[in-house]
Amino acid sequence: MTSDIVFKYFPELTAQQRAQVEQLPELYNTWNSQINVISRKDIDLLYERHVLHSMGIAKIMPFLPGESVLDVGTGGGFPGIPLAILFPQTSFHLVDSIGKKIKVVQEVAKALGLTNVKATHARAEEIDENFDFVISRAVTQLKDFYPWVRSKFKKQSGNKLPNGILYLKGGDLDQEIKESGLKVQQYYLKDYFTEEFFETKQVIYVKGKESQK
Repeated sequence: MTSDIVFKYFPELTAQQRAQVEQLPELYNTWNSQINVISRKDIDLLYERHVLHSMGIAKIMPFLPGESVLDVGTGGGFPGIPLAILFPQTSFHLVDSIGKKIKVVQEVAKALGLTNVKATHARAEEIDENFDFVISRAVTQLKDFYPWVRSKFKKQSGNKLPNGILYLKGGDLDQEIKESGLKVQQYYLKDYFTEEFFETKQVIYVKGKESQK
């Protein structure tokens, strides 16, 4: 699978952004052979299952210059790295509780020249900053995730949705959403991407407790 799957949905990318996207397979293959951050069966489908999946958030929320985004449980850098490529004027802070995964993130960001990425070996609860948005990809159940980040939002909001969580999840989420007790908005990625992989994939938006228009 080639980078064309990304460029099909994001044709406006600059030459530099395209070059960064095209570097991703070599970088992740190299690092994955040393530190397993992507499953072996998925590494050949990197563009579809990791890069484009991460960029699905951009279809819901085009981040603005000067905004700050926290990526919780980033693993090898998803969704933060692809989104940092898309939004070079937005600051991304990628955190994970596993140090060797953060090492991969730091090295990938450095190789790509992403000056808008900060990577920290930490749990979300240990980050003492406020952000416009919190992003993540299927780290845990919503009812468990929300308490980790509920106090991490800036009060003033300037984007099309108030500051909050943008969470990539898949499958039937009705029970999980019900158990969370949260008011959510569900965005289906099949409305944006035609590949079968995205049929059950969603971006779940939860307004941040502190944010206001």
